[in-house]
Amino acid sequence: MSDASADSLPHMPDVVADPRRHGLWDDLFAGVTGTALVALGFHMLQRGGLAIGGTAGLSLLIHYATHLPLGVLFFLVNLPFYVFSYLAVGRAFTLRTFVAVTVLSGEAMLLPKLMSFGTIEPIFAAGMGGLLVGVGLLVLMRHRSSLGGFGILAFYLQETRGWSAGKVQMALDCVVVALAFFVLDPITIAISVFGAVVLNLVLALNHKPGRYVGF
Repeated sequence: MSDASADSLPHMPDVVADPRRHGLWDDLFAGVTGTALVALGFHMLQRGGLAIGGTAGLSLLIHYATHLPLGVLFFLVNLPFYVFSYLAVGRAFTLRTFVAVTVLSGEAMLLPKLMSFGTIEPIFAAGMGGLLVGVGLLVLMRHRSSLGGFGILAFYLQETRGWSAGKVQMALDCVVVALAFFVLDPITIAISVFGAVVLNLVLALNHKPGRYVGF
């Protein structure tokens, strides 16, 4: 075939995958990594006798007050957020969140069978637990997922309003920790606030709008 004939053929552009886009295996590994870190962080906070932010903490406080099953309360508290997520954020994000919550539930049940803490200082539990939960949530958020509840609202406000997800999460978590005054002593609550601040500083400093380009 002559060069002229070759030049006359229509040009077929090369199809190049966007290097920023996460693949299926990326999302799966991130889901396992993020939820495992969160499960370990929650375990440390609970062993330290501390309050927990988010809908998990809210469910725990309602459980203390009403003695209703914690699993049922956690499901009911998160239900409105799933509906909001589906309507406002989309089916894909909602599905990823549902899967992440399910995996975390399994890891949380398995973790006490694999490890235990003889003693753990509450301040250390708050700081290290907050770091682990914060990094775990950061991993999930960067793969367009969350652990339900306030995380959905924080993600939505960041995507639509440009508000920092970490700051939104911090404000809501502090409200939950404040409610703990009804069931915990002031010193334990103060330590819990420290853990909540550490957790949300991880998000506020590392998940700002436009900083991370992967999707």
